[in-house]
Amino acid sequence: MESLILILALVLFIFLGAPIGLVLAALPAVYIMITDTVPLMTIPFQMYEALARYPLVAIPFFMLTGELMNSSTITERLLELSRAIVGRLRGGLAQVNILTSMLFAGMNGSAVADTATVGSILIPAMTRAGYAPSFSAAVTAVSSTIGGIIPPSITMVILASGASLSVGALFAGGILPGILVGLLLMGLTHLIAIRRNFEQSDEPFRFPRLMRALFNSIFALIIPVILVGGIVGGIFSSVEAGAITALTAFLVGTVIYRSISLENLFGALTRSVTLSASVFFIIGAAGPFSWLLTRLGTLRALETWLTGFADSPVLFVFVLLGFILITGMVMDAVANIIVLGPMLITVCGKAGFPEVQAALIVAVGFLLGTVTPPIGVVYFTAAHIAKARLESVAVALVPFLLVEVFLLFLLFIFPSLTLWLPQLFGFIE
Repeated sequence: MESLILILALVLFIFLGAPIGLVLAALPAVYIMITDTVPLMTIPFQMYEALARYPLVAIPFFMLTGELMNSSTITERLLELSRAIVGRLRGGLAQVNILTSMLFAGMNGSAVADTATVGSILIPAMTRAGYAPSFSAAVTAVSSTIGGIIPPSITMVILASGASLSVGALFAGGILPGILVGLLLMGLTHLIAIRRNFEQSDEPFRFPRLMRALFNSIFALIIPVILVGGIVGGIFSSVEAGAITALTAFLVGTVIYRSISLENLFGALTRSVTLSASVFFIIGAAGPFSWLLTRLGTLRALETWLTGFADSPVLFVFVLLGFILITGMVMDAVANIIVLGPMLITVCGKAGFPEVQAALIVAVGFLLGTVTPPIGVVYFTAAHIAKARLESVAVALVPFLLVEVFLLFLLFIFPSLTLWLPQLFGFIE
């Protein structure tokens, strides 16, 4: 009964618009004050325990890398490269949007940052080209989830930290699913573009233009090579990789492209501190809430309930994905990953699925929650940039969300999609 009241209170406050971090910390505090079962100092102690994990130190560096990119001409160069590759296709701007998100994902790791950066440039351009604002917002929002799949991924860092998994293994495991979802989204967009007769550039594909765009962005593309290659190759840890790529982004922006001023640098540092603080606050606040759910036996009960379907693999997959998607719709992705992620990976292990495969499925499933109403932060961000009605954006999102749900089933059916590269690089046997 206590668990039910706690969860209902959490959902109610979220629907009322209360800050998720504040609610996660406040509910356990109120519970302790009412029951007087443990000292109130348990709250800050559990917050410290949630944050005192070395891999989390990489998050500010990934944030800073993205902000330095935004402050230089790196994003524009990636857009030009995307235009040179897919701009000639029917619905070219939408295809450029998705491909840019794939390239951007290899440097930032944040779906919100992807939406804000790419969306602020491409959504107005798509609207001027005749795309419905709702469609423009939907494409931008759903393609930004690739930023949480392709490394570096802040989501993967948090999940690896909470579930005691290798960051490198999850990074390696996310490469193929990230590329696959991008291709699936591009395929769906092409079909929609043909059906709706979207714009098509009159400029033919030119190989020299592609080479010129590739040359202009080559130093920007070095960033994900250093990051992914360093971690996956075992050269340095995720934290060291974050610091090195942030330094690389700084040098590329200041020395090579010469587009980052002192003012831009200060702004990038300020924004990365603010964004990192908001993420760390949610991580810390989720600690006491997760502790309380464990103390009340809620997580154990959920684990037992889900494990009860393990004898029927097909039913287990449907129940687990349904649980992940529904939970993702009503709670923040970071909070879900911290509170529920380790338990869900354990359940998948009992059902016979490898940890890395389960972790990728959990991460992708909860990332969809950032796009879906009623509280998806990426959903709201894209709709705001497009100045579109939330209801129309929600409708436009449906076919794209179905593609990502299809990807989740593929990850279950074909384990090699998530396990081949981690095995190749020696993270798992």
